[in-house]
Amino acid sequence: MPARIDDIARHLGVSAASVSRALNDRPGVSEELRRRILAAAHELDFAPNMAARGLATQRTQMMGLVLGKKETPLDADPFYPLITHGAEACLAEQGYHLILTTVDGTQAASDLAFKLVREQRVDGLILAGPDISPAFILAMRQSGVPCVLVDNCLQETRIDCVVSDDQAGAAAAVQHLLQHGHQDVLCLSGPQEWASSRERSQGYHTAMREAGLAERARVMPAAKTTIDTGQDLLQQAFAEGLRPSAVFAINDSMAIGAMRAAQAMGLRLPEDLAVIGFDDISWAELATPPLTTVRIYKEELGALAARRLLDLLAHAESPPVRSVVGTQLVLRRSCGC
Repeated sequence: MPARIDDIARHLGVSAASVSRALNDRPGVSEELRRRILAAAHELDFAPNMAARGLATQRTQMMGLVLGKKETPLDADPFYPLITHGAEACLAEQGYHLILTTVDGTQAASDLAFKLVREQRVDGLILAGPDISPAFILAMRQSGVPCVLVDNCLQETRIDCVVSDDQAGAAAAVQHLLQHGHQDVLCLSGPQEWASSRERSQGYHTAMREAGLAERARVMPAAKTTIDTGQDLLQQAFAEGLRPSAVFAINDSMAIGAMRAAQAMGLRLPEDLAVIGFDDISWAELATPPLTTVRIYKEELGALAARRLLDLLAHAESPPVRSVVGTQLVLRRSCGC
């Protein structure tokens, strides 16, 4: 029988709640106890470890790239296909093939239902995006499969990841709006449990605080980061009596939604409302007016994640590495430039 949370708790003489926190990347556990719990989960054959038994003894020359299941088709999302392309090109140079798949909420709870791991089809995993749950990420890690996160990181557990410099990129975007004379800059954000939402919101706050405008800072979060949510948030802001002269959205989809809402309300862009997004997806340049945004180097993110995954196959005991890729502010007409 595989070990359960209670078994680990009894083995270490700690509470089941502490074990659960560590296995789900939640706060409230010291770094030392977290390390002991993760080690005990591996030693006692905690349930996720059953899924990938024997993976380290043979190579398939296949890697998996896993995305959280989206409401829109993958080929309609202009962001992650570029990350995939970067990873695939890097792995192909080393004779590896890449399998692309998605996980839903049920699979995010346990890797026992995850076929790539259960059937030992892959040598490693790239887990892409902030909407894959910490529990699933840690279950994959406990299974013994080398894992690298891309466009995501965990708050409490050290794990290999490749991210953009979200905080600095957001601060640069907001500083640009402030230099244009804007003082009431509204931030449209996503779920605060997402690393990218937290970092970009923090960059916004940093820029507003350094400009002496902390009391004017306003962040409106949404459960999703889509065109529809961007549109809804701006309409909500105006319904609440807010009258920002500029909007910083934490991704381009929300920025485009905000632009559509503004135009529907009869506002001129950028004369009445300046807008800046984040990501520089292909739709940004096609927006009306073309969207100023923060460029993320998506293919490089994918390539760096693939390189780190190959490193982990060769050096499984190496300490976790956090790789940060810089960003670039791309000026177009939506901000008034």
